[in-house]
Amino acid sequence: MKIRFVLALLALLSVLAACSKPEAAAPVASTPSANAPAATEAATGAPAASAPAQAAAEAPNTNAPVAPEGPAPVEGTDYTVIADGQPFEPADGKIEVVEAFSYICPACAQFEPLFNQWKARQPADVRVVYVPAQFRPDFREYAKVYYAAQALNIDRQSHDAVFKAIHQDRTLPGEGEPFDAAKVAQFYTQYGVSAEQFLQTMGSFAVAARLSKANQFLVRAQIGGTPSLIVAGKYLVKGRTMADMLRITDHLIAQERQATR
Repeated sequence: MKIRFVLALLALLSVLAACSKPEAAAPVASTPSANAPAATEAATGAPAASAPAQAAAEAPNTNAPVAPEGPAPVEGTDYTVIADGQPFEPADGKIEVVEAFSYICPACAQFEPLFNQWKARQPADVRVVYVPAQFRPDFREYAKVYYAAQALNIDRQSHDAVFKAIHQDRTLPGEGEPFDAAKVAQFYTQYGVSAEQFLQTMGSFAVAARLSKANQFLVRAQIGGTPSLIVAGKYLVKGRTMADMLRITDHLIAQERQATR
């Protein structure tokens, strides 16, 4: 019994460690280059949320605020305060929750269904924003992929499907595999754009500008890995488990909501 427990614990820790920020990694250069280094960050994870789950998460939001569960979070233990922190995309009357993620991070693939369920329960004053991490060179191409999809207005319907293609179907490149821009562009043709259009958008100045802004935001927040959650641009969530991260986020949202009344 003890041996099985230890093996299970080691397996869990290896999944979480796969998405940790390398200690020696330098911030990604924020030059508007169409030919940035290749990307990839790991290979297995739980299946992404289904299309119905995503559709429910994107439905008109009529939820009322719910009192958060558990004890109030403690600064330094449950979250850190970001010096001079500001929301990534400020919006009047909205409390922003940023998920820092990478499509090739197995922990992100595991977290996404749980995060989708959490997102679907949020009231209208909570706004979720996805910000792709770039703290390793092999993350950068998939960050470009995300922002190309966003520029073409196909990011919402494709987001979960990219996780599935990488971690479950293995039809898109994962860790240890060369990034294949043509294969990725072909994947996105199912959403009504041409492969050539997608490739051109990946290399556009607009996408390069988004990459620069995202990198500056996450460097300022000092995230230690993916997935990470940032509330209102001010608080970097810690937490012992993925569920604990969401519990702490609920408390910080309620705290921010109270402060703005």
